[in-house]
Amino acid sequence: MQTADRIANALVAGAVATALATTVWLLTDPSGHPDPPQPGAEQGLHARPGDPDGAARIDQDGPSAGVLSADPAAAAEPLPPSTPIGVRIPAIDVDAPTAGYGLAPDGSLEIPPEDKSHLAGWYHGGVTPGAEGTALIAGHVDDANGPAVFYHLGALRRGDLVEVARADGRTAVFLVDAVEVFDREMFPDELVYGHTGRPELRLITCGGGFSHSQGYLGNVVVFAHLIGRR
Repeated sequence: MQTADRIANALVAGAVATALATTVWLLTDPSGHPDPPQPGAEQGLHARPGDPDGAARIDQDGPSAGVLSADPAAAAEPLPPSTPIGVRIPAIDVDAPTAGYGLAPDGSLEIPPEDKSHLAGWYHGGVTPGAEGTALIAGHVDDANGPAVFYHLGALRRGDLVEVARADGRTAVFLVDAVEVFDREMFPDELVYGHTGRPELRLITCGGGFSHSQGYLGNVVVFAHLIGRR
């Protein structure tokens, strides 16, 4: 029997990739900003176990201090549902508000408008970050004026932290398990959106190659799981 979040994520599978990747973004602009960073193979799902980059890089003097168990990679118990209000990613200096989005009439995922590229959009048809299931937060990589909220997402490494502030006053703390880039024509829906039996988070933005007629040709996807709260 499918869980509610799996059914909801099945509806959005592929829609987020298309919504984020088909717009012609910054690289059409003659100002010549550098390409956004892309993850290397060593950060992927199939990276060699025991790689030093897989160890959690946790600032024990920072805001996340004290939220983790002796094993920093251990999965935490699910939190009750609560609307996310912000996302913080210390490793790439992201501290952004979030807004909920659903599906447009044509079945594509609604995303923050271009004039609000500082926002991160969470898919409110699925689970909320920290609850059991796979939560989704998407954001633009750039716009006509320059880098947007998730421009540096591809620079994340396994072991980095993602913190999602929630309306109930809790902050859900996630550990990055992998960072991948996928061609949107071969986007692995089940791998990205499928239910894993624990609280997980996916961050997604544009990535891969770029075409002046089609925009970005793929997506950067961050895989993370809940390790604590504060």
